[in-house]
Amino acid sequence: METRPGPWRITFDTNPDDCNLSCIMCEDHSPYSTTQQDRIAHGIPRRRMDVDLIKRILSEAKGTPLREIIPSTMGEPLIYKHFEEILELCQHHHIQLNLTTNGTFPRKGVEAWARLIVPVASDVKISWNGASKTTQEKIMLGTQWEKVLNNVQRFIAIRDELFQLNDHYCQVTLQLTFLETNAHELADIVELGIQLGVDRIKGHHLWAHFDEIQSLSMRRNKEAIRRWNQAVIQAQAIANTKRLANGKAIKLENIYLLEDNADQDLIPGGECPFLGKEAWIATDGRFSPCCAPDKERRKLGDFGSLANKTLAEIWHSPEYQALCKNYMHHQVCQGCNMRKAVSSVDDSVQKPLALEVL
Repeated sequence: METRPGPWRITFDTNPDDCNLSCIMCEDHSPYSTTQQDRIAHGIPRRRMDVDLIKRILSEAKGTPLREIIPSTMGEPLIYKHFEEILELCQHHHIQLNLTTNGTFPRKGVEAWARLIVPVASDVKISWNGASKTTQEKIMLGTQWEKVLNNVQRFIAIRDELFQLNDHYCQVTLQLTFLETNAHELADIVELGIQLGVDRIKGHHLWAHFDEIQSLSMRRNKEAIRRWNQAVIQAQAIANTKRLANGKAIKLENIYLLEDNADQDLIPGGECPFLGKEAWIATDGRFSPCCAPDKERRKLGDFGSLANKTLAEIWHSPEYQALCKNYMHHQVCQGCNMRKAVSSVDDSVQKPLALEVL
């Protein structure tokens, strides 16, 4: 029974410096990023979280609303050498895993990972950025279209097999970054997801970390917004007319029409879905209030570290409570790609602003 306040979900930045791909939009592993070069030049070791920190935080969270954890969404979490321990911790504490992975299933392969992950996972988000080999491999450098496509098919087959045995359903999501490079394939990605048996297509507009990808943002000007809206209409039409094999409609999240001024504000009046609800813990224990790029979220303040404070102390601190109340005073929050319409400030499906063209 919940007796103390706290986040319902915690993201642990377990191993952001470990990845086997170089996606062009990635803060740390893009070919345009200097993160790894700078780290090596300064003799800084890879950031890897001590699993004992995760164990302590989960033990301290007993009696709070915590029901789900996410291992690193920067880097590939399945490379983290303590990932199997995280799965055991989920079982021990009766919480679920929410996983974002790049679809390569390193170290163990898709068969072994699926049988370990599915029984404790609420959602497995597989990074996906195209409906064709050319587009996918152009964005997610180092991926192999045929291999990851087969991995998704096999993962879903094992998911369905295990669901029949234990009645636990693990949602599977294709998660993309909305880019000029893949927007023209948005409807085809939805159709591919339906064919594969994916439950949800989810995405976010680009955080343009580098000058080289500024031109890929679908929010950069009115013409880009117009093309994005046309892609949304086509994607919504597929989702509304075609069904999954189980008869259900595929879910679309964050795939909605933009207003003309979305280059300045994605959702005028939109609210933060994270503050007061979720927490992010950096590799060294530093508390972060949201999933904005690290350089951006540091601008929101210093809230302390779980290395020497409890989560409850930070959660109730005057600094964090002030941010929860006044976040829209910050430029980072004003331009955030993650704010949502008031009616959907949770982890459920984002309802589109409009479905018809007037």
